[in-house]
Amino acid sequence: MLLYLLPAFLLTHTNGQIDPAHCRYPLGMEDGRIKNDDITASSQWYDSTGPQYARLNREEGEGAWCAAGQLQPSDVQYLQIDLRQLIFLTVVATQGRYARNSGIEFARKYRLEYSRDGHRWISWRNRFGNEIIMGNVNTYDTVVRDLHPPIITRFLRLIPVTDAVHTVCMRVELFGCAWQDGLMAYSSPEGQIMMAPGFPITSLNDSTYDGPLERRKLSGGLGQLADGVVGLDDFVESRQYRLWPGYDYVGWRNDGLGPGYVEMEFQFDRQRNFTSMKVHSNNMFSMGVKIFSSVSCVFKLHLISEWESEPVEFHTVIDDRNPSARYVTIPLKHRSATALRCRFYFADTWMMFSEISFQSVTIVLPTKKPPVLTPPSYEANSEIPETTQKTEDWTTPTKTGSPEEGNTSILIGCLVTIILLLVVIIFLILWCQYVCKVLEKAPRRILEEEVAVRLSSSSDTIILQTPPVPPRVSIDPPYERIFLLDPQYQDPAALRNKLPELSQSAETSACSGGYAEPDVTLCTPHQSFQSSAPHYAETDIISLQGVTGSNMYSVPALTVDSLTRKDISVAEFPRQRLLFREKLGEGQFGEVHLCEAEGLAEFLGEGAPLPEQDGRPVLVAVKQLRADATSNARNDFLKEIKIMSRLNNPNIIQLLCVCVSSDPLCMVTEYMENGDLNMFLSQREIESTLTHANNIPSVSIADLLHMSVQISSGMKYLASLNFVHRDLATRNCLLDRHLTIKISDFGMSRNLYSSDYYRIQGRAVLPIRWMAWESILLGKFTTASDVWAFGVTLWEIFTLCKEQPYSLLSDEQVIENTGEFFRNQGRQIFLSAPPLCPSSLFKLMMRCWSRDITDRPSFNKLHQALRTFAPHS
Repeated sequence: MLLYLLPAFLLTHTNGQIDPAHCRYPLGMEDGRIKNDDITASSQWYDSTGPQYARLNREEGEGAWCAAGQLQPSDVQYLQIDLRQLIFLTVVATQGRYARNSGIEFARKYRLEYSRDGHRWISWRNRFGNEIIMGNVNTYDTVVRDLHPPIITRFLRLIPVTDAVHTVCMRVELFGCAWQDGLMAYSSPEGQIMMAPGFPITSLNDSTYDGPLERRKLSGGLGQLADGVVGLDDFVESRQYRLWPGYDYVGWRNDGLGPGYVEMEFQFDRQRNFTSMKVHSNNMFSMGVKIFSSVSCVFKLHLISEWESEPVEFHTVIDDRNPSARYVTIPLKHRSATALRCRFYFADTWMMFSEISFQSVTIVLPTKKPPVLTPPSYEANSEIPETTQKTEDWTTPTKTGSPEEGNTSILIGCLVTIILLLVVIIFLILWCQYVCKVLEKAPRRILEEEVAVRLSSSSDTIILQTPPVPPRVSIDPPYERIFLLDPQYQDPAALRNKLPELSQSAETSACSGGYAEPDVTLCTPHQSFQSSAPHYAETDIISLQGVTGSNMYSVPALTVDSLTRKDISVAEFPRQRLLFREKLGEGQFGEVHLCEAEGLAEFLGEGAPLPEQDGRPVLVAVKQLRADATSNARNDFLKEIKIMSRLNNPNIIQLLCVCVSSDPLCMVTEYMENGDLNMFLSQREIESTLTHANNIPSVSIADLLHMSVQISSGMKYLASLNFVHRDLATRNCLLDRHLTIKISDFGMSRNLYSSDYYRIQGRAVLPIRWMAWESILLGKFTTASDVWAFGVTLWEIFTLCKEQPYSLLSDEQVIENTGEFFRNQGRQIFLSAPPLCPSSLFKLMMRCWSRDITDRPSFNKLHQALRTFAPHS
């Protein structure tokens, strides 16, 4: 008996955690390893367009699977694939119906449903909660989409989605590898939220869990503990996806659960013999987070049997010196089971896991006759067995010689085969990694010969072209990847030629504006926001920065020209009454000072826009032009005075007076006692009983909404005048003691925020993390780009300014990301939803970051929408 079972155990891989970056092998749609019987559909147009023809790069039948009739937006028709075993699915590739150049049908969008048991179907959503996957734009290109998060499944449905009536046809290939872990589901208490003074609000929920949540317990699904992503030492940081603090971990608080332990249950696909369990646990003990002190596991041999009484227990060594996250391996002593129930006991206030995996072998029961064990066949470069082969199916041997001799030779042959396979696989992996590194140094145009290597990368979207195409079909090549810091980037005109789509959209006017001042004679008057066909006022840049280094407001060139001819009188304030308090910042030709203005209230008279005095001096911001400034800088300074004098709104910093009768020229503006919004929020926590009990400075959600409404009101006013701010951010919003906000423009001049700006060679510094893609790529600043920046400002507010936007991206990566926004192929990185932010408000932010400027809401609509969130504002 032992002789028969031994080869079965040897042939079964010892399981371990999976690496999604390398689990990217074709599963067999194209090469036929997935059989016709395993490909079904809810419907089909004709027999010649049945599901068996939905194979990537194949032209059998009429060239693809086609849904029945013309697909309506409300229709649900699907292509279903049975993978015959649990698969860790990471990539989906699609084509349309090419049919040797006669097909014109393809799926522009689709969504996925999956099932591990064939009964309960789950809708896939990406890490942002979106179901829709962007598909093809023609019939011949292959569009490859990474799945974030990956799917653990046996059955998959591809469901075409359409916005209008279309005929839809598809060809597909799936990529992944076998889910050797065998884990079908785990259950656990719901993850909790950590709120600590001086620390960002950290959400430790299992955000990708695909089972139900009932009474604060997750059950019957899989999620982040089985996605192959291991958390960092600092649990606030995210390794890859940059969604919110704590995203990579699931965590629980000791006093939040009661019994002093976290109980988790694990269910498997079949009976297994368990060697060990590996738990990746955080150990940031300075925040009260430690690995578990001990664990106790009980086993269930069959799903219908009772839990065994004898547990396996393991005690850890608590580490108070090394804060690194680590894997803890728990020996399971070769216990057999189909389910485990484990209790993890707290060693401190918090316990956090990012990944749990099991090392086990499946138990293969022998047949009555001694079987000859045939190892699964593997394709080159593949870890996926034949999908129709079952691990229990073995061929019956013919008798030749004694049983002992036959079994010994079989055992030796199997061992040699396994060793050779391992050597080949290791060689192929190393060779592929070497080729990838070499090709990454080459220009990144996607070529046919790069297909195999590109499928092993971690990109979200790849377009592969199917050559050759007959000469009579005119096809534009895919866009070349743009290196935004190359010499062509320094010339906006050259870059605009690389982006033909943009030159035919909203950016077609002759004054569409690089960074240099345009020829005003070529420009036409700008339409108002409120016109019947909404049009954003394009800005013809006066200068990229104000002379003091601040980002002075810009307006359309014709408006500026008319302003410079008007004689706008501003009161001259006695220079000697300005008492220097602090230097706020400086620019190339000037400085910004914080000053006390003696007798300013009496000088300005009643109705002056000054804060309540209560016997305290009036603080003002004084922009001062250096005596050695050029004549052009002097003219720009006077121009800025005339522009500022026109602004009169309770949420806009107002020009109070000037000192221009003698040098140095000065303009005096409001300054608010609570300073800027960024500093104000970063020093506070969200209001709670904890903040009240410990006298911690705090703000409420209502306060944050009130601030958002005021900023939108001020920007609505600027937009009504066709003024474009170009540097909207919390650092440029000032507060008084009543939390009244006034939008300013001297954040750029302050050294405190120098890291928020990026100097492009030969250009002025730019706040790229707040800028719309068209502003970075083409120097186009419009009211629409201010809307984009407003969305980022909202994001800052609801993160309490605890981190910089795109904090995990370098400046160069931020700029590179703007190219992804232009290409709009699903690879762009968005800011993640702040934990404090209502979902409907985050949807409003996402609209502000729409790729097309006409899809972004106006400030008037933003102000109306935000007032519904804060009706008392």
